[in-house]
Amino acid sequence: MTSASREHRLNAAFVMVADSLTDDYDVVDLLHTLVSECTEIVNVQAGGLLLLDADGELQVVASTTESAELVEVLQLAAGAGPCLDCFATGEQVSVPDVAAAARWPAFQEEALRRGFRSVHAIPLRLRGDTIGTMNLFGTSVGALSARDASAAQALADVATISILQQRISAHAQLIAEQLQRALDSRVLIEQAKGAVAQVNGTSMDESFTLLRRYARDRNLSLHALAEAIANRSLPISALTTSHEDERVSSRRPAARKQE
Repeated sequence: MTSASREHRLNAAFVMVADSLTDDYDVVDLLHTLVSECTEIVNVQAGGLLLLDADGELQVVASTTESAELVEVLQLAAGAGPCLDCFATGEQVSVPDVAAAARWPAFQEEALRRGFRSVHAIPLRLRGDTIGTMNLFGTSVGALSARDASAAQALADVATISILQQRISAHAQLIAEQLQRALDSRVLIEQAKGAVAQVNGTSMDESFTLLRRYARDRNLSLHALAEAIANRSLPISALTTSHEDERVSSRRPAARKQE
């Protein structure tokens, strides 16, 4: 790849990754794009990507070949390898000669068996937050040049920003939805209190007490009870009837034991 074509490919890759900064992007497609473009730009033969899941475990989410995926799965199973070291430190880990990587014997054996002679692990990080690693495998011995390592890291950084932004947006949306549900429930309950007060001639506080008692006795949420009153599937008289039954029951003397 000539210098001009490389720069053109790199610019195009940045555009493709940056295009993911939308509300409806597919994170899996983003990661496949990232690892595929990086393998082409830095001229390695395979790539794979590990991402932290909701349970705090690293999972393989993208790879260019089945061989690369198998190597990464083995790293996870063995609990050792350059990709895991990269994730733990948040720094790039370069292994220019896998045959000399004796500190990861399981990884070394499987990588060599699959024909990989070098690997370069790049963190997906934003400031102190590392969410995964991108791992580039070569079939020949040798480290990435500083220029290639820098380009791959820059692409990984853009992808990381996209993923974290999506997570923040999703979290914010969840909070907004929960708040809206709470507000909707409050409006519904206020309407139910007003209806009970009007029918029974009770105060709003007394009406709310009736609602709470009825809901608790029947293991209902206040929202569900208020909704039932609003749509008239439960008559308001049921609340006072239930309350009167309880009062009568509480005044009734206990049956005397037979001698």
